[in-house]
Amino acid sequence: RLGLAKEFFDGDVDAGHRFALAPTGVTLEALRAAPQGVRVPIETSYRRYAAKGLATPSRRVEIYASQFLEHGYAPLPEYVEPALSPVSRPDLAARYPLVLTSAKVVQFCHSQHRNLPRLRRHSPHPIVELHPTAAQARGIAADDWVVVETPHATMRARAHLNSALAPDVLAAQWGWWQPCEPLGLPGYPTDGTGSANYNSLIDATVGDPISGTMALRSSLCEVRPAAD
Repeated sequence: RLGLAKEFFDGDVDAGHRFALAPTGVTLEALRAAPQGVRVPIETSYRRYAAKGLATPSRRVEIYASQFLEHGYAPLPEYVEPALSPVSRPDLAARYPLVLTSAKVVQFCHSQHRNLPRLRRHSPHPIVELHPTAAQARGIAADDWVVVETPHATMRARAHLNSALAPDVLAAQWGWWQPCEPLGLPGYPTDGTGSANYNSLIDATVGDPISGTMALRSSLCEVRPAAD
């Protein structure tokens, strides 16, 4: 329907595999005949930039980014207050006083593998971390289920107290949706009541003007004990 059949090998999966293998000199048939894998001699190259230079206009390391300047952005690093912060949005911070950030769960790859018992045992539930002072002020104890709220959505998680965090910061995890049936651990809806979807908390209309990245680590939120 999109007219892209040729770009995707007309749906021929083997043709796609052969295309991917072609630079290695290994055939699809040879790879299938060797389930243990095939060794390919690869020559390690060093200082590859010396021949062609780097992918910059000058072909050199550019501390002063001339391309940024051409597009109206600062050519040198400078601090810009996040669009959603207690400083830039004091009106919003009055209702959502905590700075929301996120961190990767080391046991999992993005939003995958929470269905694997061996990994899920180490991290059975989504968690949010907050300073003990912030937790006490809200009647939250360690391991309580809590609800994190932004103007856009809510998510559920268990509270971990972390005195290394600033008292006005809340750090949440992302990527939770899969159940782990062998351990009897639930999955989570991607939106609505009971959701553990960090991404739903984020304002998709506010992004970095250069990279286009959403404010995944610089939003505002509030947290409260879960009713159930």
